Amino acid sequence: METPSEENQDQRQDKRGCFECCIKCLGGVPYASLVATILCFSGVALFCGCGHVALTGTVTILETHFSKVTSDHAMLTDVIQLMQYVIYGIASFFFLYGIILLAEGFYTTSAVKELHSEFKTTICGRCISGMFVFLTYILGVAWLGVFGFSAVPVFLFYNMWSTCATMRSPMANLTNIESICVDVRQYGIIPWNATPGKACGTTLCDICNTSEFYLSYHLYIVACAGAGATVIALIHFLMILSANWAYLKDASQMHAYQDIKMKEERELQDITSRSKECLNSYT
Repeated sequence: METPSEENQDQRQDKRGCFECCIKCLGGVPYASLVATILCFSGVALFCGCGHVALTGTVTILETHFSKVTSDHAMLTDVIQLMQYVIYGIASFFFLYGIILLAEGFYTTSAVKELHSEFKTTICGRCISGMFVFLTYILGVAWLGVFGFSAVPVFLFYNMWSTCATMRSPMANLTNIESICVDVRQYGIIPWNATPGKACGTTLCDICNTSEFYLSYHLYIVACAGAGATVIALIHFLMILSANWAYLKDASQMHAYQDIKMKEERELQDITSRSKECLNSYT
């Protein structure tokens, strides 16, 4: 029958074993990949969600105030619908790609942790890591373009907002605000034959006061910030993947060196044992 001191010692050993197991599990988590994945998901979600709603609000503003004939902006409507479908594809792709990169981070972390054990990295694993480095680099360059493109509507809406703010400001001291106009046709958004194509004076102020304009303007800002966060996440992923690929390469070289060393030691032991046998036979 166990004494109370022995029972307490067993409980302490159990707790110590659970604690060591938790520390070991936490040590295998790729925290850098986890942070990059969360940042990537957040950026893509902001860009896709806010961009989709902002594009819908932009179509409403154009149809209501700048191009009242449907045929004038039919092509623009089709392009915006296509962009919204592309947003769906981007969201689905990056959800899957982020999970794959996180899984690859777990794999390479395990490979590095087990560098001196029986775990061996294969040529296929190193090729997959190299492929992810190349693909992430291409996606990073593409998202730089997306980030620049998402800043264009922010610039256009900011011009309208600043014009309206100037007209409402008492410091401007404007005598004829009806002469101040914003013509969206000069940006190539709608054709030159679109009517009315521009908004002036009080009409422009009314547009700036609409909920569609206010919501779309701020959603474009958030979408642009989301694209920037995605670029940062991809750069983070690129650094992680490059480091992991280098670790895997070093691990494979280390295992190759260990295999050669073990073979040489076995051969040396065989030679030593044979020489001893020969000496014993002579004696």
